[in-house]
Amino acid sequence: MSIMNAFERGMEKLLVPVAIKLNSQIHVSAIRDAFILSFPIVMASSLIVLINFAILSPDGFIASLLHLGVLFPNLAEAQNIFSPVMNGSVNIMSIMIAFLVARNIAISYQQDDLLCGLTAIGAFFVVYTPYQMMGGQSYLTTQYLGPQGLFVAVIVALITGEIFCRLARNPKITITMPDAVPPAVARSFKVLIPIFFVMIFFSVLNYCLTKISPNGLNELIYTLIQAPLKNMGTNIVAVLVLGVVTNFLWVLGIHGPNTTAAIRETIFSEANLENLSFAASNGTTWGAPYPITWGSINDAFANYGGSGMTLGLLLAIFIASRRADYRDLAKMAFVPGLFNINEPVIFGLPIVLNPILIIPFIMVPFVNSLVGYTFVTLEIIPPIAYAVPWTTPGPLIAFFGTGGNWMALIVGLLCLAISTLIYLPFVMAANKVNAAQAAQ
Repeated sequence: MSIMNAFERGMEKLLVPVAIKLNSQIHVSAIRDAFILSFPIVMASSLIVLINFAILSPDGFIASLLHLGVLFPNLAEAQNIFSPVMNGSVNIMSIMIAFLVARNIAISYQQDDLLCGLTAIGAFFVVYTPYQMMGGQSYLTTQYLGPQGLFVAVIVALITGEIFCRLARNPKITITMPDAVPPAVARSFKVLIPIFFVMIFFSVLNYCLTKISPNGLNELIYTLIQAPLKNMGTNIVAVLVLGVVTNFLWVLGIHGPNTTAAIRETIFSEANLENLSFAASNGTTWGAPYPITWGSINDAFANYGGSGMTLGLLLAIFIASRRADYRDLAKMAFVPGLFNINEPVIFGLPIVLNPILIIPFIMVPFVNSLVGYTFVTLEIIPPIAYAVPWTTPGPLIAFFGTGGNWMALIVGLLCLAISTLIYLPFVMAANKVNAAQAAQ
């Protein structure tokens, strides 16, 4: 306990002052508050996704447990009712964040927040991937409207907010209309020139970028992120590096699993299929040809509650947090977290750009991947080879993935305990940040 107290005091000295400064910085607070404001929409959609995959999917955890697929042969068709909800929430997350970040900056500068936010949306689409012509029709990809476009959305919004507000504060370039003009019209004309310059800036930027990347800024960033990962293989180093990159992208507001999905699937899909074929042929996962893959290590031991193993964070909040906002959110996010849906935690606390929680969010999966790797390579437990639905509660993934090995379940519970212990001092440090900010 004394070691933990010393660690907590050390973090209090190092991280709390940094966190307070960052949390009061205009741009950081604009991004943080944007994710908090979008939280109710994300939370609602997460609950509906939980219903869709855990209950209405025949291979979902609850459906499998209660044999709902047998009782209701057309159960999967009911998923079509709720599937579109993602199109109105997570799949347009970048648009919402672009608007909210720019709006928050304008509020801080006491400028027109609504028009600043709308301008950011316009700027986001100026640099967006160009329309594609197919069959005489123009089509716009939706790939970067959701979490994969968040990084670009934030950058565009920050630049828009700065240009818009700095120009709008200059009385020499504002257009003042006579009193007889309706207020809405006068308001629009007042910031017409700032909007004009914002659009000019992003149009020129987009033109220059298309010379490098014809499909725009989003694809350029996506490619730059993926390029260093191309030569990774099925080994623990690959799993650890990919895990760190995936979770680091999350703390920047980028959907890590989606961003690295192409690389991850390319590296591990064939190995996973060969493991599954081996288990099906031999009736056991002992001796599977590829014991170290993303699914057999990260998903089985380091992904409980979702990326960052945030189920451990929720337990740590219940144990040690004195912050009412953390505890209230943990209560709402716990059930989705059991089924590995953690957008409410990532965007609600938030973890995005949170200087206190960034460290354990990246550290916990790294540590637990090594724990799982150790038990598998020492042949204390068999490799995970069976495909398990992603909504299966954490420790049960290793249990079902090995075909029902009880030692694998114990290792899974051990990893959950480790994650909770690692998160605990950081949750305590968050208490200090909250107390210090309240005192100020």
